[in-house]
Amino acid sequence: MRFLIAVIDDRSNSASSNEMAAIDEFNDHLTEKGQMIMACGVEDPSQSKVIDNRAEAGIFEEGPLHDFTEFMAGFWIISASSEEEARDLAAWGSRACNRKVELRKLHG
Repeated sequence: MRFLIAVIDDRSNSASSNEMAAIDEFNDHLTEKGQMIMACGVEDPSQSKVIDNRAEAGIFEEGPLHDFTEFMAGFWIISASSEEEARDLAAWGSRACNRKVELRKLHG
Protein backbone atom coordinates (compact mmCIF):
# COMPACT_ATOMS: atom_id res chain seq x y z
CA MET A 1 0.00 0.00 0.00
CA ARG A 2 1.13 3.53 -0.73
CA PHE A 3 0.56 6.53 1.51
CA LEU A 4 1.07 10.28 1.46
CA ILE A 5 2.51 11.85 4.60
CA ALA A 6 1.93 15.60 4.22
CA VAL A 7 3.98 17.94 6.42
CA ILE A 8 1.83 20.77 7.79
CA ASP A 9 3.51 24.12 8.50
CA ASP A 10 2.86 27.85 8.26
CA ARG A 11 5.94 28.50 6.10
CA SER A 12 8.08 26.58 3.63
CA ASN A 13 11.68 25.46 4.05
CA SER A 14 11.60 26.20 7.78
CA ALA A 15 13.43 23.21 9.28
CA SER A 16 16.30 23.88 11.68
CA SER A 17 19.61 22.04 11.30
CA ASN A 18 18.60 19.61 14.09
CA GLU A 19 15.27 18.95 12.38
CA MET A 20 17.03 18.40 9.03
CA ALA A 21 19.35 15.86 10.67
CA ALA A 22 16.35 13.99 12.10
CA ILE A 23 14.57 14.15 8.72
CA ASP A 24 17.69 12.77 7.02
CA GLU A 25 17.75 9.89 9.51
CA PHE A 26 14.07 9.16 8.83
CA ASN A 27 14.67 9.35 5.05
CA ASP A 28 17.65 6.98 5.37
CA HIS A 29 15.49 4.49 7.28
CA LEU A 30 12.75 4.62 4.66
CA THR A 31 15.31 4.16 1.88
CA GLU A 32 17.07 1.24 3.63
CA LYS A 33 13.74 -0.54 4.18
CA GLY A 34 12.61 0.06 0.58
CA GLN A 35 9.68 2.20 1.76
CA MET A 36 10.72 5.54 0.26
CA ILE A 37 8.96 6.33 -3.00
CA MET A 38 9.48 10.10 -3.00
CA ALA A 39 9.97 13.01 -0.62
CA CYS A 40 10.37 16.74 -1.08
CA GLY A 41 9.48 20.17 0.16
CA VAL A 42 6.81 22.30 -1.50
CA GLU A 43 7.06 26.01 -2.28
CA ASP A 44 4.94 28.46 -0.29
CA PRO A 45 1.34 28.75 -1.59
CA SER A 46 1.88 32.45 -2.30
CA GLN A 47 4.05 31.29 -5.22
CA SER A 48 1.34 29.07 -6.71
CA LYS A 49 -0.78 29.52 -9.79
CA VAL A 50 -4.34 28.29 -10.23
CA ILE A 51 -5.12 27.11 -13.74
CA ASP A 52 -8.61 26.24 -14.92
CA ASN A 53 -8.70 25.09 -18.52
CA ARG A 54 -11.90 23.06 -18.31
CA ALA A 55 -13.81 23.52 -21.55
CA GLU A 56 -10.81 25.56 -22.73
CA ALA A 57 -11.58 28.35 -20.20
CA GLY A 58 -7.97 29.58 -20.24
CA ILE A 59 -8.10 30.95 -16.68
CA PHE A 60 -4.68 31.55 -15.09
CA GLU A 61 -4.56 33.17 -11.64
CA GLU A 62 -1.57 34.07 -9.47
CA GLY A 63 -1.63 32.83 -5.87
CA PRO A 64 -3.24 29.97 -3.99
CA LEU A 65 -6.68 28.48 -4.49
CA HIS A 66 -7.41 28.94 -0.76
CA ASP A 67 -5.92 31.16 1.94
CA PHE A 68 -4.89 29.14 4.98
CA THR A 69 -2.53 29.82 7.85
CA GLU A 70 -1.18 26.27 7.62
CA PHE A 71 -0.51 24.33 4.43
CA MET A 72 1.35 21.35 3.02
CA ALA A 73 5.00 22.42 3.16
CA GLY A 74 6.43 19.06 2.10
CA PHE A 75 5.60 15.40 1.81
CA TRP A 76 6.71 11.81 1.73
CA ILE A 77 5.16 9.16 -0.47
CA ILE A 78 5.86 5.84 1.19
CA SER A 79 5.12 2.16 0.87
CA ALA A 80 3.85 0.34 3.96
CA SER A 81 2.46 -3.13 4.48
CA SER A 82 -0.48 -1.89 6.57
CA GLU A 83 -2.24 1.25 7.75
CA GLU A 84 -0.81 0.61 11.22
CA GLU A 85 2.73 0.60 9.86
CA ALA A 86 1.97 3.78 7.88
CA ARG A 87 0.66 5.46 11.07
CA ASP A 88 3.84 4.47 12.91
CA LEU A 89 5.99 5.89 10.12
CA ALA A 90 3.89 9.08 10.00
CA ALA A 91 4.36 9.48 13.76
CA TRP A 92 8.13 9.10 13.29
CA GLY A 93 8.07 11.63 10.43
CA SER A 94 6.12 14.10 12.58
CA ARG A 95 8.64 13.72 15.39
CA ALA A 96 11.58 14.06 12.95
CA CYS A 97 10.39 17.26 11.28
CA ASN A 98 8.76 18.60 14.46
CA ARG A 99 5.55 19.39 12.56
CA LYS A 100 2.02 18.02 12.33
CA VAL A 101 1.55 15.60 9.47
CA GLU A 102 -1.49 14.32 7.63
CA LEU A 103 -1.56 10.65 6.56
CA ARG A 104 -3.62 9.66 3.51
CA LYS A 105 -3.78 6.36 1.62
CA LEU A 106 -3.20 6.64 -2.11
CA HIS A 107 -5.55 4.98 -4.61
CA GLY A 108 -4.28 2.61 -7.25
